[in-house]
Amino acid sequence: MRTLCASTLIAEIFVIGFAGLVAMKDPELTMSTVWTVSGIAMFLCVVLCGLVTRPGGIQLGWALQVGLIAAGFSVPTMFFMGAVFAVLWWASVHFGRKIDEAKARFAAQQEAQQEAQQEAQQESQEGSQEGSPAAAS
Repeated sequence: MRTLCASTLIAEIFVIGFAGLVAMKDPELTMSTVWTVSGIAMFLCVVLCGLVTRPGGIQLGWALQVGLIAAGFSVPTMFFMGAVFAVLWWASVHFGRKIDEAKARFAAQQEAQQEAQQEAQQESQEGSQEGSPAAAS
């Protein structure tokens, strides 16, 4: 899950940066306001890449998605882009969890196979020691 969510967040950094460039053309917004808000959002994306597997990380990601959609009030295209990234975030979380579950099942199967092989080797070694002439004397 971490890889998919982090990939989505990294892509959002670029979208936020480009939205900041578009928002600078709005005469009602100052450049410092635009880049402060954009910078905080981009920094939050980077921080969330590390927090995504920790408690509350997914919820913070959802809060960021809501913020991106709300950015549509300043840059109307962000209504669409925010919705697209909200869907991508959902897919990253949903399919990431499925991938994590599949990896855990595979690891458990591999461990069980290794244990079975080790037991079979031990049994064959014990059986060969009992039948050897040194064991008979």
